[in-house]
Amino acid sequence: MKVLAMVLAGGQGSRLHPLTAERSKPAVPFGGRYRIADFVLSNLVNSQIHGIYMMVQYKSQSLIEHVAKAWSSSTPYTGRFVTVVPPQMREGPEWFQGTSDAVFQNINLIERHSPDIVAVFGADHIYRMDVRQMIDFHRQNSAHVSVAAIPVPLAEANAFGVIDADDRSRIRGFLEKPANPPPMPSDPTRAYGSMGNYLFDTDVLLAALREANENDEHDFGHHILPRLIKSHKVLAYNFGDNHVPGVAGYEEQAYWRDLGTIDAYYDAHFDVLGERPRFNLFNPQWFINSSSYQGPSPRILRGDITNSTIAAGSLIRHARISNSMLRREVIVEDDVEIQDCLIMDYTVIRRGSRLKRVIVDRYNVIEPNTRIGFDAAADRARYTVSDGGVVVLAKGQDVPDVTRYQI
Repeated sequence: MKVLAMVLAGGQGSRLHPLTAERSKPAVPFGGRYRIADFVLSNLVNSQIHGIYMMVQYKSQSLIEHVAKAWSSSTPYTGRFVTVVPPQMREGPEWFQGTSDAVFQNINLIERHSPDIVAVFGADHIYRMDVRQMIDFHRQNSAHVSVAAIPVPLAEANAFGVIDADDRSRIRGFLEKPANPPPMPSDPTRAYGSMGNYLFDTDVLLAALREANENDEHDFGHHILPRLIKSHKVLAYNFGDNHVPGVAGYEEQAYWRDLGTIDAYYDAHFDVLGERPRFNLFNPQWFINSSSYQGPSPRILRGDITNSTIAAGSLIRHARISNSMLRREVIVEDDVEIQDCLIMDYTVIRRGSRLKRVIVDRYNVIEPNTRIGFDAAADRARYTVSDGGVVVLAKGQDVPDVTRYQI
């Protein structure tokens, strides 16, 4: 089967502000060295899907540059490529008006490759998935469309777009954050949440895109899929049945997180920490690719560090660091305490500072003896504070001259 992937990576991510003030949601850093978009791209490539178009729109420059650095080994003549596609405006002056419109505006790319199946996947989530297993399900059940569905506890399903499916996995309807979500046919305690990942038979997709365009409709979830369930075989693929090699028994087997809010983004980082993390980023059998940073190993001169990640190029002079992630080229001076924090690249934390439950975006210099995360009123006056009390420092404007702090 020839499969072409169309990755939707134009998300604005307004609820992740200020992390999305200057970048799209898929470009937001995650963990010690990744961007959110790296996870869907890695899933596709690990699943032997090598023809990938990534459609970008909102503040896309950092994502374009990242993909060029991390995914540049493209050979389009052999069908192996990861290509970024901004709005082409082939049908008029409009930008992408929605998820299906983004694919429709690039319908010529699908026609050029003539795939058997088109995978339309989002770029906003953290997860591992063997897409080949979903393709096998799609083919074995003669589906026209398959929708990836994650089982979620019934009590939590009202926060999701919920799929109503019968005992043969055929989808009867889509409900957006319903008060009384319908349970899965096989488990009355859980419901199917839509993951925003779809497989389409190509002819079905092309016809549906053209019909939607004629009707001035622009979205898969709100327009195309509700119409197709009336005329075609649209099935729910149970993500809980997907088994990725190398996943440890202590991990959450069907791990998937939508990082739609600051608190969800913050909490997901603690799922990858610890001796037995819910989601272990180290899996040689299912590698998550990212940029090949060539900086040196981190240097820790003196410190008390527990349950934390320190990325390449960082320097810890003398600090107490617990339950935290420091990305590359972070400088931590003497007598600094960092607890339950996410510190992004090229940040300097100067002597005597104390940080607790803080996200520090790139290019910041925390001045000596600064206190953040201890006085809610003072923090709200200067920074963004999430509903869960996480303090967020917006991205700085200039890269600090880290050499002056390394002496």
